[in-house]
Amino acid sequence: MFDAKRIKNDCVEWIREFFRENGPDCNAVIGISGGKDSSVAAALCVEALGKDRVIGVLMPCGVQHDIDMAELLVRHLDIKHYVVNIKDAVDGISSAFPFELSNQSRVNLPPRIRMATVYAVAQTFNGRVVNTCNLSEDWVGYSTRYGDAAGDFSPMSNLTVQEVKAIGRELGLPDVLVDKVPIDGLCGKTDEENLGFTYAELDKYIREGIIDDAQKKELIDRKHKMNLFKLQLMPSFKPEL
Repeated sequence: MFDAKRIKNDCVEWIREFFRENGPDCNAVIGISGGKDSSVAAALCVEALGKDRVIGVLMPCGVQHDIDMAELLVRHLDIKHYVVNIKDAVDGISSAFPFELSNQSRVNLPPRIRMATVYAVAQTFNGRVVNTCNLSEDWVGYSTRYGDAAGDFSPMSNLTVQEVKAIGRELGLPDVLVDKVPIDGLCGKTDEENLGFTYAELDKYIREGIIDDAQKKELIDRKHKMNLFKLQLMPSFKPEL
């Protein structure tokens, strides 16, 4: 029963209102991976602001095997874009530590460097950074804090994966981008392999509270509880003065 056309139009108007209040002359700056989330977010911004006010940033780390998908998107939307290879930055910071980084630290370092890169582009070109997270990923903490979870405005954080894909089709994006198997680009596995359940199962549980597999329900609930801190403002001490 999801009305993709209505929600798409509402989201476009919401983006316009955000820029009216937070930078009428600013550009939308977005990291482009070639996956559905950055594709749909970029297309929403193009419809809201026009292609001349959307800037894409492609950030391979050395050789990116699917960068052709990111290139396809920027050609399809006809937006200005820059390619910044972050490999030297990642290698430089990694080698500067006087100790061995944990595996998870190594996995999360590139997305954090990518976000610093996107903000550098935004500050240079009078921009506001687009957060590309969706509700499904946020629900189970499948994002990197201060990496892809950062941004100045978030058009899709209350939309599930299935809803994002429906909006992508409504926007006329190529099917290859909308239906691309989501891979985190960090450890070589698909999102669903890493998570232990499919997005279809997760989305149905989020929207309808229905899931057939008790073990997957327990896994989703545990991940959701463990990662709620990522969605909340930083706790701050309030002294009684």
